[in-house]
Amino acid sequence: MTTSLHAPDHPQATPATASASHEAAALRRAARLEALLGAPHDPANPHGIAALCAADSRGELPAATERLLIGTGLAAEFVPAEFGGRLTRADLLAKVLRPVFRRDLALGFGFGITSLFATAAVWAAGTARQRERTADLLLGGGRASIVHHELAHANAILRDELVATPDPRGGHTLDGRKDVIMNASRAGAYVVYARTAPERGPRSHSVLLLDPAELPAGGIRHLPRVPTPGMRGGIFSGLEFTGCPVPQDALVGSPGEGVSLALRTFQVNRCLIPGVAIAAADTVLRSAVRAASTGRSTPVAKRWHKPLAGVFADLLACDSMATVALRSLSLLPERAHILAAAVKYVVPDLLRESLEELATVLGAHGYEHGSPQYGSVDKLMRDLPVAGLGHAGTAACHAVIVPQLRTLAERSWFLAEEPPPELFRSGATLPALDYRLLGIASGEDFLSASLIGSAGRLAATRGVGGQMAVLSDLAEGFVGELRALRTECAALPATRAALTDPAVVILSDRYAIVQAAAAVLGIWEGQDGTDAFLADPAWAVLALTRLAGRLGIVVPDLPESCLRQVLDELIRRYRGGLSCDLDGSELTQ
Repeated sequence: MTTSLHAPDHPQATPATASASHEAAALRRAARLEALLGAPHDPANPHGIAALCAADSRGELPAATERLLIGTGLAAEFVPAEFGGRLTRADLLAKVLRPVFRRDLALGFGFGITSLFATAAVWAAGTARQRERTADLLLGGGRASIVHHELAHANAILRDELVATPDPRGGHTLDGRKDVIMNASRAGAYVVYARTAPERGPRSHSVLLLDPAELPAGGIRHLPRVPTPGMRGGIFSGLEFTGCPVPQDALVGSPGEGVSLALRTFQVNRCLIPGVAIAAADTVLRSAVRAASTGRSTPVAKRWHKPLAGVFADLLACDSMATVALRSLSLLPERAHILAAAVKYVVPDLLRESLEELATVLGAHGYEHGSPQYGSVDKLMRDLPVAGLGHAGTAACHAVIVPQLRTLAERSWFLAEEPPPELFRSGATLPALDYRLLGIASGEDFLSASLIGSAGRLAATRGVGGQMAVLSDLAEGFVGELRALRTECAALPATRAALTDPAVVILSDRYAIVQAAAAVLGIWEGQDGTDAFLADPAWAVLALTRLAGRLGIVVPDLPESCLRQVLDELIRRYRGGLSCDLDGSELTQ
């Protein structure tokens, strides 16, 4: 008998109680999934790290674990509640998916998160019939594959392009090929971004929703599976279309709306992938604590205090930024675009640097392929770029932020109002995610406004001394960095050449780190005292100190108490079987 995550929630509620009910239900589903997947370090567990790494080494997705996930009804998480699924908010979806990603990044992608990315355009602009059919497909255990165009994804392995030529009799004729598509060989729907106008520009592409079973055999050819350096168990293969007739009702949205739909909907992907990748890094951190403490009379050797506590603080900073971005998709959907791009490359960069630090702690343990006790650092380092968290993904995010820097400097920084406090509060009432409301580059930066507000409030506590004074100084240091950015970005020339200038790209890097700092301060200020550790300034001081170091900001000396408090909490969570993110949720051991 299979235990389902698709248990009914309260059908009738006010918006406030519905929001709280959705969050409580999501946490329950995450806990059930964690329990069903079992102890990750048990070598006999068919869903544990040893089994998952063995499948990866064979180039296979773990069949038993995929069957388990199908049986739980996990695919319902990718379908908005209004269409019969369980998706209400992106931040809650990340919580539900973390048990899967905590064990294997490739499993999370291969099972179905890419179906969410594919179907986003349908939820945003599809007809009632398209939404109904897509929901039925996913709820029935099927998958959808996304066939990107280059502008939408800017990923080197996806540069081929499809062309849809209008047919005088109606519909389109589709030609072209894509060599690397996840789950192309087992998808029940293809969401294709195809060129429908010869000229370059914002109206050059359209979105088509295709049912493979309805396409003529001579119009489509499945290409062989493509091996990849990471996510080796993922099933990547290609599709080739030759004179393939596509009916008119396959068009999603309006003709030429493809670029707009990509820019609007892909911000969900950009927030969600970092939000779940944190869980994979969490597993490596716990393995490093195990390696540093096993067989010792003292909890952890002193030489490992700084890297372990530092990486823990980095994970909390990453989770702060990802969580704020994910919540903004519901609370501020028309203004989340730039933050989504920033989180997509700040968090992966921090995770990669953290993994390098943890590799020094793990030593040879980190490369014990399939070890149920330690996992594999190199596997995660290989998987991250293939998951869109590499240099190509960074370039795509730069392409969003760089053109907005001058506008932000002139119209938003030190002028915009702070966002609602609900953005930072766990358990706060938030609207449901509605893909139709997502906007593009509004020119307003609410998170920098929050940074300025946080710094102002902290300035009043500087006289308290200790960690609070250090936190206040750090906040003011980031405000100074924003002030310098405003001066430099306001002077940028209004030419296309500026968009590719390496010096301007560096400005966008600096700006994104400031966004991360703002998220840390916002999450810290948003604590209600329920979690004593998160309400204390120690973790925020350590996280901001490390972020400031990446920008060269002069920072005050780190109080010894900060490192000790953060390390003590890390060891407490490790021993208590709690996750190393903001939730501190119970894990199966």
